Amino acid sequence: MEITYIDNNQALHDACQQFKSCHALCVDTEFHRESTYYPELALVQLSDGELTVCVDPFTIDDFQPMLDLFTDPAIVKVLHASQQDMEIFFHRFNVLPAPVFDTQIAAGLLGYGEQVGYAPMIKQVLDVDIDKSQTRTDWMQRPLNKKQIEYAASDVFYLAQAYRLIHQQLDELGRLDWLQDDFDALSRAEQYQPDTRAMWKKVKGHQQLRSNQLAILQSLAAWREIAAQQRDKPRRRVAPDEALIDISKQKPNSVDKIYQLRALQKFRLAADDAKALLNALQQGQQQPKENWPSLPKKYRLSMEQDALVDAMQALIKLMAAEHRINPGLYASRKQLEALLFDDTDNPLLQGWRRAHGGQQVLDFLANRVSLRVESGQLIAEHA
Repeated sequence: MEITYIDNNQALHDACQQFKSCHALCVDTEFHRESTYYPELALVQLSDGELTVCVDPFTIDDFQPMLDLFTDPAIVKVLHASQQDMEIFFHRFNVLPAPVFDTQIAAGLLGYGEQVGYAPMIKQVLDVDIDKSQTRTDWMQRPLNKKQIEYAASDVFYLAQAYRLIHQQLDELGRLDWLQDDFDALSRAEQYQPDTRAMWKKVKGHQQLRSNQLAILQSLAAWREIAAQQRDKPRRRVAPDEALIDISKQKPNSVDKIYQLRALQKFRLAADDAKALLNALQQGQQQPKENWPSLPKKYRLSMEQDALVDAMQALIKLMAAEHRINPGLYASRKQLEALLFDDTDNPLLQGWRRAHGGQQVLDFLANRVSLRVESGQLIAEHA
């Protein structure tokens, strides 16, 4: 594996000129996120299977040649578990690569496992063991040593080889178009713009709150999210989850009482932040009842309904066996339960899942498909 380390504008321009003629460009990043809200880009790796480069973002100020490749509709950008990389490009460069091919998503349709990691996938597809010795390395340090650069470059070098085989296997099975909706969604900006009014759902312990307490938590979590973004700090360093839960429950009516909360005894909360939390608490208390958020519905199934979900799962397993994929890729049991209550946003009713399994489940519920046993085998039969 030959690697080119790029640390100046001209070298990046020259490499991108060579990449212009490729059909697929494999992309990966190394980043740091322990002390910031937004990930700090430390390295960009690119490979078309012939040329493999590591781009140092600390010494380059003209990324336009690379960004032009990212938005070139004739070049497929190949990534593995792409969401964090895509988030980095969106926030750092205000660009989302497209079109995208995510090998983690694609590998699921080939039976390599649900949400399979990069190293296990490369082992299964190429029978190559990836060196994991640099997994915990500090990518922000400079200079990077030879072993670090080789480790980083190997992610895209082997990805280029695996992509060709995965693409070929999907093509042979007629499944390339199954994933288009999933891949298109990866390049939509809304995926990487968090809804601050929905961040209460990420607060640990929110399930224990009810009614107006949830409205208060929504207001508190929205303030914390905006503050974390503005300061580029992890949300837990603005205010811990436990404090937001305690404020929502106890509803302190002064800054002094906020400071007395047990969850803040070992946390250095700034005076301005304490006032902001009190203000957010009051805003949440003033929310009209019709605007209060609510916890997801919990469905209580009768024994008959529970048996029906068992039958739905059996049908999904039949579909998964037919296509030789993990049944978990279709839907979880909770998602199948939700279908009994007319959950139209169910993932099973979207994209390839509906076309190759979800519709059959709907037909089963509508009595247009039945299950029977023949010679010890479960059979799905259309009415």
